[in-house]
Amino acid sequence: MISLNYRDPGPVYDQIKRKLRDRILAGALEEGEKLPTVRDLAATLAINPNTIMRAYRELEAEGYIYTIQGRGSFVAPLSEVDSGRKEA
Repeated sequence: MISLNYRDPGPVYDQIKRKLRDRILAGALEEGEKLPTVRDLAATLAINPNTIMRAYRELEAEGYIYTIQGRGSFVAPLSEVDSGRKEA
């Protein structure tokens, strides 16, 4: 799903956030689609789960995803994302 560039000087959580956002905006991840759990994605990328949680938290704050307690994180309708954020 996501690959990291360890030569990128930016924070890892930001790379994850950008890549997920780009996939959502491109339609590769559809509205309502379930994202990997924090633990699964962290294990796949061999990074700390807190890094994934931070990326998911920021994506949720920006309206790209939503979380249902006990069920997981899902892609939000793009209508939830304001036009300024779509162009970011």
